[in-house]
Amino acid sequence: MTKTISGPDGQPRCAWCQAAPEFFEYHDNEWGYPVADDQRLFEKLCLESFQSGLSWRTILAKRENFRKAFKQFDFNAVAKFDEADVERLLQDAGIIRHRGKIEAVINNARRAQELVAAEGSIAAYVWRYEAENPPTPQTASTSAESIAMSKDLKKRGWKFVGPTTVFAFMQAMGLVNDHAIGCSMREKAAQMRREFTKPV
Repeated sequence: MTKTISGPDGQPRCAWCQAAPEFFEYHDNEWGYPVADDQRLFEKLCLESFQSGLSWRTILAKRENFRKAFKQFDFNAVAKFDEADVERLLQDAGIIRHRGKIEAVINNARRAQELVAAEGSIAAYVWRYEAENPPTPQTASTSAESIAMSKDLKKRGWKFVGPTTVFAFMQAMGLVNDHAIGCSMREKAAQMRREFTKPV
């Protein structure tokens, strides 16, 4: 099975883009490019946890609603949420109204504060798990690194951070270049990774 399809400009793209027209913009402008901003990293971990059992199209369509509901994923602000906020969010039709996942975001915001205090930043922590020998693009749903990060995050008290969720996070945030061989964005991602300064 081919791993690429023809994009709107006739250039090859990762085959998963064909699932929805809006995927092309997300794929071309965000997916797989290295990120060092703690707020964006926290957001992506949260959105990947909400995606569990659902489609990314569902989450992407609601992303701005999620951002509004969770204070742009400012984890210091979300860490202050209480039970009244949980009940408010359960009434918000713009997001996925799943109590366990909503409570997990609030819990994880508090754990993110602890992580920053212990490790300096979320970015410094996650980039320690960059794959030295990544799997062949788009052949895996987990990796040794995603399993290790998942295990450590769970040990630190994070929730909804299984190995598959963490691997999807790594793919999206550029910790692994999982653009398909032949995808016209693969070299762009590779170049950005070469120019990227890993946070410490």
